[in-house]
Amino acid sequence: MHEQYPLTVFFDASCSLCNSEMQVIEMHDTNQRLVLVDCSGAGFDDTAFRDEGVTRVDMMACLHVRDSRGGWIKGVAAFELLYRSVGMSLLASLWGGRLTRPLMERAYPWVARHRQLLSWTGMPLLFKLLGKFAAQRAHKRSRRCSAGQCSV
Repeated sequence: MHEQYPLTVFFDASCSLCNSEMQVIEMHDTNQRLVLVDCSGAGFDDTAFRDEGVTRVDMMACLHVRDSRGGWIKGVAAFELLYRSVGMSLLASLWGGRLTRPLMERAYPWVARHRQLLSWTGMPLLFKLLGKFAAQRAHKRSRRCSAGQCSV
C-alpha cells in the first residue's frame, strides 16, 4: 500500500508521552510530509470523519493517520508509517519488524490506555533521547554521502 502525502496525524497532545513522540517525528519531517492535528481539545470537530466510521473517541484511543486519498492507518501500522515517512527506519523497523510487530501489536493497546500514567514515568524523555540518537545517525549517513557518491 502506497500512502499519498501529506499524511494527517491525529494525536492526543494533552498527553506528554504522545506529544513528545510527535515532536520527535515532526523534527525529522524535513520533507514536510506530515500535518499534525491535536484531537484532544474540546474544540476538535470529528464531524467530517464520522461518516467514515472514525470519531474523536476512536482517535483518542489510538493513533490515527489519514493519507491524502482519505485512507486510514491506525495503531502500530500508523507508527511504522510515520517513522518510515520521516526517514527514521530503525524505529520504523521496531514498530513493523517481522519479530517485533507482534509484540508491538500486543503492547500498544495497553500503552495507549495507560499513556497518561506512563507520561509521569519519564517515557517522554526516552522519546527525546531516541530522537537525538536518530538525528545523529542520519547526520552520519548524510556525511558519508555527498555529490551522489556514498562511502561505506
